[in-house]
Amino acid sequence: MNKAFTRESDADDDDEPTPAPLPPGTKNYITPSGYARLRAELLHLMDGERPQVVEAVHWAARNGDRSENGDYLYGKKRLREIDRRIRFLTKRLEIAEVTDPSAHHGSDQVFFGATVVYADPSGAERTITILGIDEADSSAGQVSWIAPIARALLRAREGDVVKLTTPGGMQEIEVLSVRYPEPAAD
Repeated sequence: MNKAFTRESDADDDDEPTPAPLPPGTKNYITPSGYARLRAELLHLMDGERPQVVEAVHWAARNGDRSENGDYLYGKKRLREIDRRIRFLTKRLEIAEVTDPSAHHGSDQVFFGATVVYADPSGAERTITILGIDEADSSAGQVSWIAPIARALLRAREGDVVKLTTPGGMQEIEVLSVRYPEPAAD
């Protein structure tokens, strides 16, 4: 059979990287703002983007030969991507445990949501914020609470020296400061 007449599977469209899975037996901690962002994205996909794509696919399907119809083929692919993201967001939001880091405001101990300044062995100061797996952005200095650096820092206090296991070996890092967001005014 000619390849032109074979049906493509949905699996061929998996060019979107799969998000990191949660370690077994752990909770999906997330900040209130992170939860709100994920929920807003889910609502936008369900109420905004998906209905528009469904309408475009419906319109393209009425135009005849679907095998040569770029609007139809692209629309179906985009619809699968949207549905995949909706399923992912729904599952993650169902198991999310919203944790407000401002509850620790004023504390010098590292917990979820802390912004930590630490010194590496060379003396260089680095700043990270420990957030949920679905909201961390390494380019903004945010790390997931399951990242090795976050695991090493959790429960440490200002002035503590903690051991961090890296591919290059064990390093000692010193916690210089710990900050939390201020509680929201009621």
